[in-house]
Amino acid sequence: MLIDTHCHLDFADFAEERDVIVARAHEVGVKQMVTISTKVRKLDGLLAITERYPSVFCSVGTHPNSADQELDIQTEDLVRLANQHEKIVAIGEAGLDYFYDTVKPEDQKTGFLRHIAAARETQLPLVIHSRSADEDMAAILTEETGKGAFPFILHCFSAGPALARTGVELGGYISFSGILTFPKSEELRDIAKTIPHDRLLVETDAPYLAPKRWRGKRNEPSYVVNTAEVLADTIGVGMDEISTITTENAFRCFSRMTRV
Repeated sequence: MLIDTHCHLDFADFAEERDVIVARAHEVGVKQMVTISTKVRKLDGLLAITERYPSVFCSVGTHPNSADQELDIQTEDLVRLANQHEKIVAIGEAGLDYFYDTVKPEDQKTGFLRHIAAARETQLPLVIHSRSADEDMAAILTEETGKGAFPFILHCFSAGPALARTGVELGGYISFSGILTFPKSEELRDIAKTIPHDRLLVETDAPYLAPKRWRGKRNEPSYVVNTAEVLADTIGVGMDEISTITTENAFRCFSRMTRV
């Protein structure tokens, strides 16, 4: 069994064949999925998907590249929404993205801090998006953890070793996507070897970042199997073991997520 801890089943890419996509994941052993929120105002659509598929859970939050569109949403709003439905198992995705110069860093930070506070209050894991922002991300996580611990995931990890170390030291999980499988990702595979086994997760970030085997095509949850295979080979374990490791980690991290 595997769990795709980060996908976007509400995106238009899947609208016409979502039933097939979910069924295909089940067929290859991806038994549960977490479809991740990018805008709080689209939460109803995510919840509708989770209600249709027992194996699918979701989060609530605002992606940093949309932070300026939802600055009116406060921590108490996130907490209230997170507690309204048992299928909501995480906060986010939120964080910092300095790669795209579309949203002011201060707006991203404002939203991020609200999401951190919501994760601290609910103790639901915060799904963190961090791109080209290693130093600021490490500083914020260190400072905010000092105010009170909160569970978190550095999702689709593609940063440097320093941020990976900080994340682990602060109690976070490191989630690897199809990027891990790319030929030029040797440094990322070296980082994966340093992560304690009890902090490893796998994801697709579908419809983006299909693993090497399907690179250039639309990604989907079933493809997380390929990422898990590469992760297993990277850290020197078998496929059965990486499945057990990442699945048990997922249930520990997403503590509200039930086994289906």
